[in-house]
Amino acid sequence: MLSLVAAALLLSTPAAAQAPGQAGGPAIPRAPDGKPDLSGIWQVLNTAAWDIEDHSAGKGVPAGQGVVEGGEIPYLPAALAKRDDNYRNRATADPETKCFLPGVPRLMYMPFPFQIVQTPNHIVMAFEYVNGVRHIFLTGGHPEGPIDWWQGDARARWEGDTLIVDLVHFNDETWFDRAGNFHSDAMHLVERYTMLDRDHITYEVTVEDPKVFSRPWTMRMPLYRRIEKNLQILEYVCQAFRY
Repeated sequence: MLSLVAAALLLSTPAAAQAPGQAGGPAIPRAPDGKPDLSGIWQVLNTAAWDIEDHSAGKGVPAGQGVVEGGEIPYLPAALAKRDDNYRNRATADPETKCFLPGVPRLMYMPFPFQIVQTPNHIVMAFEYVNGVRHIFLTGGHPEGPIDWWQGDARARWEGDTLIVDLVHFNDETWFDRAGNFHSDAMHLVERYTMLDRDHITYEVTVEDPKVFSRPWTMRMPLYRRIEKNLQILEYVCQAFRY
C-alpha cells in the first residue's frame, strides 16, 4: 500500500510544478504592479519568417516546421490563387525585398532580437530589424477608422497573467512570410503573451480577415530571452544593403 501511495505522489508532483508563477512552479518575474514583467530582449528560434507553414529547404531557405495551428491556412479560393501568384513572384513582390516594415505579426518572428520595455499603461517593443518600433497601449480604445497603418493600432489588457493585445487598422502592404502568405486591410489580430518562466514567453496570434480567409486561424511559438552579457539591440538597416 505504501508503495502505491508513493507512486501516486511521484506521478502527481510534475503536474503541480507546471503552473507558472504558483507555489512549486517556475517563478516568473513580476513588475511593481504585480503583472508579469515581459521586459527584456527576446528572439524566436524558428523559420516562420521564410514560411509560416511546414516547408522543405530551398535556396537560401532553411527547412522548418510550421507555426500555424492545425497546419493549414484557411484561404478563400480566390485568395489562395493570389497567394500562389505571390509565391511565384516572391523575389520581387515580397514587401520585405523593398525594405518595407514587415508589419505585425511578421515583425515578431523576423530572425532578429527585439526589446520589450513595460510600464503599467504602455509597452514599447524596439526591433533590431529596420529599427522597427511597436507601441501597445493599456489605456483607451481604438481610434475611429478606417486607418491604413503598417502595424495597426494596438490596445491591450491583462487577463490573469496573459497580456492580450487587440489590433486593427492595417494596410494591405505586408505579408506574413517570404512564401507569399498575405492579408487584406480588413485584418484583425488578437495577440496573447504568456510567460512560462523567466526566459520563455508563449506568443500566440489569431488572425481574422474575411476578405482572405474562411475563418479565423492561429499561430503559436515560443519567444526566448537572450541572456548574453552586455547584450543590446543593434541595427539592421535593410535599405543600406539594397544596392
